[in-house]
Amino acid sequence: MSNELVFFGGFLVFIILMLSIDLGMFNKKDHVVKLKEAAIMSFIWVSFAIGFYFLLLTEGHQLHGITNFAELEALTEAHLHNIKLNPNDFVGSLQLYKQNLAIEFITGYVIEYALSVDNIFVMVLIFSAFGVNEKYYHRVLFWGIIGAVVMRFLFIFLGATLIDRFEWILYVFGAFLVYTGIMMFIQRDSETQIDPENHKVVRLASKFFAIHPEFVGNKFFIHINGKRLVTPLFLVLLIVEFTDLIFAVDSIPAIFAVTKDPYIVFFSNIFAILGLRSMFFLLVNIIHKFHYLKVGLAVLLVFIGVKMLGHHWLQGWGFKTSHSLIIIVTILTVSIVASLIFPKRKEHHSSDANGV
Repeated sequence: MSNELVFFGGFLVFIILMLSIDLGMFNKKDHVVKLKEAAIMSFIWVSFAIGFYFLLLTEGHQLHGITNFAELEALTEAHLHNIKLNPNDFVGSLQLYKQNLAIEFITGYVIEYALSVDNIFVMVLIFSAFGVNEKYYHRVLFWGIIGAVVMRFLFIFLGATLIDRFEWILYVFGAFLVYTGIMMFIQRDSETQIDPENHKVVRLASKFFAIHPEFVGNKFFIHINGKRLVTPLFLVLLIVEFTDLIFAVDSIPAIFAVTKDPYIVFFSNIFAILGLRSMFFLLVNIIHKFHYLKVGLAVLLVFIGVKMLGHHWLQGWGFKTSHSLIIIVTILTVSIVASLIFPKRKEHHSSDANGV
């Protein structure tokens, strides 16, 4: 347990340090994040994730402090790692374990990063509906990420506890993901509407807070006549948090389809979430071009759900995490390439067709 705490604690210290540098050094002043800055930050966060992959590849056994074959075998069985250990070759088996751990991490990272794109669609709508100034986008997303990290921590380790006690819940997760994927495909062309005044989060917040009717710079709270009021920017933050909560219900079970190790689920989830802000600014102006991406994400969720439902049979057939990674990357690549090759046709109103 001490190894897990040290590994996990070191990860949290690293994340806190990077977020502090991000907020204190690169974003002291509110500004519109340009494409170049977003590209650099995206590259940095993706590089960190790749670096963590190699860390697991070389030092993954340190996560749980594995020192002998019995411990390795117990962990492999507890986390349902689909690898064959050789009791006569501890070093080779340990290397196989580390390779599998690293692949599980990167596969979970790709899944979460991909599903985050759907989150970006909604965030764009939220900011547009509330008329948020672009230079305050980063501030809202930064604090939104902080809240998301806390919520993901609670969700993931609660989910791991449930799976450990009730393995049948994996089938519930799988069925839910298949249902979600089918519904996403059916509703792929429907346009989501955000009503700032009647949104359920706004109505709930109005019961607990006094709300100021106008934005006040980058402030979430203001004091007027000794009374504390929340600004519309704080309401936007609450809606962003609520949206992430909804998306977490899909994405976290999806990663549990790849690995049952809660630490790997958490690491892959958090790296993807931390890269979400930079990806938002990178894609915000071109996200509409990837119109087949929702179809790809729907297929992705169905595939993951089916994999979760039939994981015992798939293991018997020799289906490995690396195979899942190949299928997932293929689904995403096809949906992106198809969007670029077959751009969405511009809709013409009937009045235009009649020459009016």
